[in-house]
Amino acid sequence: MRMNKLVASFALVSAVALTATACAGGGGNTGGTGGGDDVITVGFAQTGSESGWRSANTESMKEAFSAENGFDLIFNAADNKPEAQIAAVRSFINQGVDAIVLAPIVSDGWDDVLQEAKDAGIPVILEDRTVSASDDLYASWIGLDFEKEGQTAGAWVAENFGSTPTNLVVLEGTTGSSAATDRQTGFDAAIEGTDISVLDSQTGNFTRAEGKTVMEGFLQKFGSEINVLFAHNDDMGLGALDAIKAAGLTPGKDISIVTIDAVKDGMTALADGEFNFIVECNPLLGEKTAEVVKSVVAGESVDKQYIVEDQSFTPEQAKEVLDSRPY
Repeated sequence: MRMNKLVASFALVSAVALTATACAGGGGNTGGTGGGDDVITVGFAQTGSESGWRSANTESMKEAFSAENGFDLIFNAADNKPEAQIAAVRSFINQGVDAIVLAPIVSDGWDDVLQEAKDAGIPVILEDRTVSASDDLYASWIGLDFEKEGQTAGAWVAENFGSTPTNLVVLEGTTGSSAATDRQTGFDAAIEGTDISVLDSQTGNFTRAEGKTVMEGFLQKFGSEINVLFAHNDDMGLGALDAIKAAGLTPGKDISIVTIDAVKDGMTALADGEFNFIVECNPLLGEKTAEVVKSVVAGESVDKQYIVEDQSFTPEQAKEVLDSRPY
């Protein structure tokens, strides 16, 4: 009788252990840590939080890669330090995520770590900016046409100032970033052959604080000789606006300001007449990026790039749409 009880007890324990093992090993992830058949674990390496555009972009990504949408998101913002961002990507590889989404701070220096991700069987999807590495090291890119943005900004300046001698200064984005390089390439092409002279061009790293500091230097050096400012993003333009006011000049009149992004603060300055022209750079890339990630993880074919369309705005147009814009 006692022997029968022992056998029965042993059989029960074995069954429980077998069931527990099956539950622990039955996840459908291909190397991820998300823990459920439908959960996709994604590591997202963001640049930082340097601007209003970046904050809107981060929020869009977090909403799209939510648990409700079937994702387990591991988020890292590198504070605009390329070495920290590379370390974050290596950490994602070590954690065995299902996919990596990367908004590269700079274009160069990605070959080795992207090869490591490929060797580990983890697809990489670029978001916002691009890299100089071979395109077989990433699955797809979702972003904006930065060169076209620069061309649109330059075309407006050329149309409004190109036929008379005009002095212009430039606030560049982060040196080495595809956004800064491509925007300036497009802008330069658009003003070529005009009477516009570039007095100086320096990086403000896409931040309001550095935009103000660099503009203060421009004003000390050139003063009222400056007719037009081209800023690679709204935040640097807003910092420059403060410097212009502090110098006793009127932004939008004494110095015309052209920027790229079209975030809320920039559009408000445009509607108020303190900016003169803004080219949009849509930050809401999360939904499309999440869609591409799901397709890539499922083994489906995707396009190598997806370009989101941009608009441009005058002060009058900004007034019409300001209240309805989501960012």
